[in-house]
Amino acid sequence: MSLLPHIAGRVFGTPLLISRAKLDTIMKLLVPRLEGNPMPFGKPSHNRSFEVTKEGIAIIPIIGTLVRRATGLDLQSGLTSYSKIEGQLSEAIKDSAVKAILFDVDSPGGEAGGVFDLADKIMQARKIKPIWAVANEECFSAAYAIASAASKIFLPRTGGVGSIGVIAVHLDESRAEDTAGLTYTAIYAGAHKNDLTPHEPLSDPARAELQAEVNRVYELFISTVARARGIDAQAVKNTEAALYFGKDAIDAGLADMEGTFDDALSALSKTLSKSPSTILRTMKRKELRMNTEDENENPAPETEADKDKEIADKAKAETMAYVSEVHELCQLAGYPNLAMDFVKKSVPMAEVRKALIDKKAAQSDASDIAGQIPANTNPITKAEPKIDTAAIYAERNKKGS
Repeated sequence: MSLLPHIAGRVFGTPLLISRAKLDTIMKLLVPRLEGNPMPFGKPSHNRSFEVTKEGIAIIPIIGTLVRRATGLDLQSGLTSYSKIEGQLSEAIKDSAVKAILFDVDSPGGEAGGVFDLADKIMQARKIKPIWAVANEECFSAAYAIASAASKIFLPRTGGVGSIGVIAVHLDESRAEDTAGLTYTAIYAGAHKNDLTPHEPLSDPARAELQAEVNRVYELFISTVARARGIDAQAVKNTEAALYFGKDAIDAGLADMEGTFDDALSALSKTLSKSPSTILRTMKRKELRMNTEDENENPAPETEADKDKEIADKAKAETMAYVSEVHELCQLAGYPNLAMDFVKKSVPMAEVRKALIDKKAAQSDASDIAGQIPANTNPITKAEPKIDTAAIYAERNKKGS
């Protein structure tokens, strides 16, 4: 069975999020086949497992023309499907060995269908694990819609992002059919049933209908990028689908940092090594060392103000440690949205662990999460760090009386 009509229907008369140059390449490949020339097809590619670095970073490639589902054009153009990317994303989020995700993007874009749903899922997933992207080297149109959903975008000096626009093409074959002595007559019901037919010139109503759909998808694109990047929708629209490279992309708010794929991988690895608890312990050691040095050089009697500050600093440190540990456990368990509720209620860590395990148990995953949640290793205090603000201020008032 020929896939040609299916492919043609996905290229012509439908909004696409793809760079114009790549669209022309596809049409040069496809149009001669519509005239009867043979076209070899490859088998749809199978999902391949993503690479995971020793630091626990899953590298997910987003390469070539992007489609909802792969077809026989793989051999000629190179395709990556949204369903494949989504499957790899889901697998990486669930895998306890994966600590972060890095998208390796080199794509001119592709189909509109499915890309915005994928971007939404990436934005949800980045609340669970860090997700970065690298424009390595092309990251245009639909590819940028995906990359923009990541928390941070790197690009090398020659890398490009943007092309935030929508395009649709109508193929009029009527003159070629006249030359060949062919006449197609459509019998239909419903005024718009024969719109966008390739056997007639594009009518004004059909043009208006196609333009309206292009505009609708364009607004989806603009709002997706604006929300993901945290910039004004009008600023995104003002790019007018232009391509941005290097520093210009950063200045436009479409990327965050210049750097190669290796630079991004190294930066993400360093970020993982600096967990909130590690940073807190480092700050505490530096503070202790500085205080000790100050006491040795300039010894002074402890005043009531010093005691009050010591109490406040201790309470702050305990609070930071408690909040940090709650957030880490909730993210590890896959329920980051529960962290703030635990913190507001000052739920003891033992009860937090039990609540997370019980929640996972309801999904038959209790054994998995129990192995992932560490024992109480609070670096600041061995006691359950439930913060009692009233007691702290009572102690301060007692010292002041």
